[in-house]
Amino acid sequence: MKCYSKMSTITQGYLDHQIFSIVSQTAQELGVRAFVIGGYVRDCFLGRPSKDIDIVVEGSGIALAEAVGAKVRSNVSVFKNFGTAMLRYKGIEVEFVGARKESYNRDSRKPIVEDGTLEEDQLRRDFTINAMAFSLQQEDFGALVDPFGGIRDLAAGIIRTPLDPDTTYSDDPLRMVRAVRFATKLSDGDQQFHIVQESLDSIRRNLDRMAILSKERIVEELNKILVTARPSIGFRLLEETGLLECILPQLVKLKGVETVEGKGHKENFSHTLEVLDNVAAAEMQAIAEGRLKDYVFEDGQEVAKVRTEPNVWLRWAALLHDIAKPATKRYDPALGWTFHGHEVVGARWIPKIFQSLKMPLNEKMKYVQKLVSLHLRPIALVTDEVTDSAVRRLLFDAGNDIDDLMLLCNADITSKNPRKVARLHANFELVKAKLIEVEEKDAIRNFKNPITGDYVMELFGIEPCNTIGMLKEQVKNAILDGEIENSFEAADVFMRAKAAEIGLFPVK
Repeated sequence: MKCYSKMSTITQGYLDHQIFSIVSQTAQELGVRAFVIGGYVRDCFLGRPSKDIDIVVEGSGIALAEAVGAKVRSNVSVFKNFGTAMLRYKGIEVEFVGARKESYNRDSRKPIVEDGTLEEDQLRRDFTINAMAFSLQQEDFGALVDPFGGIRDLAAGIIRTPLDPDTTYSDDPLRMVRAVRFATKLSDGDQQFHIVQESLDSIRRNLDRMAILSKERIVEELNKILVTARPSIGFRLLEETGLLECILPQLVKLKGVETVEGKGHKENFSHTLEVLDNVAAAEMQAIAEGRLKDYVFEDGQEVAKVRTEPNVWLRWAALLHDIAKPATKRYDPALGWTFHGHEVVGARWIPKIFQSLKMPLNEKMKYVQKLVSLHLRPIALVTDEVTDSAVRRLLFDAGNDIDDLMLLCNADITSKNPRKVARLHANFELVKAKLIEVEEKDAIRNFKNPITGDYVMELFGIEPCNTIGMLKEQVKNAILDGEIENSFEAADVFMRAKAAEIGLFPVK
């Protein structure tokens, strides 16, 4: 944590950007008071870079934004329903809002908003560390306005509400999840943040208020937790406070160890969180090294782009990869505890989970479903003899998601036995090498059947029928099993031979 003793050293570099002096001068011309507030101020004291600035104005935030926009020749986006405006200037995104006070109806998540002062605006903020402000008045430019001791709480690593937490959380219960999010996001190797006991107790008392929240708002916070460096911090807090039971009860069912005849199974909740952290660490390292690609369509063409930000859907796959273990748990006296088919059942559950949380049911859901269904396949290759055929089929089934799948599966190797972990990781490297070898030789990752339905119909003079699909499937399996090369010539010879076996011959 940086020293806060001299304000001049704190604001240096943070309020030097030209936009602050422009806002200050413009506010004076309009006869209003303006302040930098919230996350930018917090990150200033934490020594963290930030390009998002919130300006609160005692007056019209929209009017100040438009006046500033005119000076810097920047387009201003106005959101009249929210009383906010936003502009971009020299790589900085600045949002303007009028100072306001809020009151809540218990049956609604939408506040009653009225014009207010800076003090009233700070009072409605979620946490003390987000309620600090820097003055942009020319007479006290850069002065800290901190009525709730946010600077003290930052130094102590504390998440605390400005008001009584029962009031704060009851008014807007999403703040309970946000408390967890900030405790997760702000914790790093140097300092761990924690939610004060008073707030933890209040969250448990106000769990029923979660019912008024939209699923979309909750998921937005979950996604922000998932893309942190150590998302397990957040999910442990969600479970400890009871929030996880409200949001994702299937995950809570992973907790606990059942014992029969003195034999217990792995504690699957802790295992899941360990895998999630492993995935987060491995992905960030791979991103830093430029080793991961995302495939997008541009102008009808599939284009590979180097990944620069965490893939939240990979994190969801890690979170849900063992979700069906409680439903598939069995005890066999000879084998011990088994979870046969949990990857299949888990994949079947993904659409229902996504639907319940109002998450997208498109290719993103299918991506998570794919990784959950396939997450044991590479592990099986580690323990069994690796054949080219098995590798080809894995490449075919995973497609462009093979790298993410391998990252997830490698992260899934956990054990209290370090020798076992080292052995499995070593074997896993052999599988990765085999994948590269087979892919370079056979080009299976983006497999497209060399034989098309139109070609079969024209060659044999037949109308659409099941025979066409059968012949194409035989060609695909022959390529994946290594019987023939992945080329049109080899596929055509093979397909004609299979067609002849059922009395089908070319018409020309």
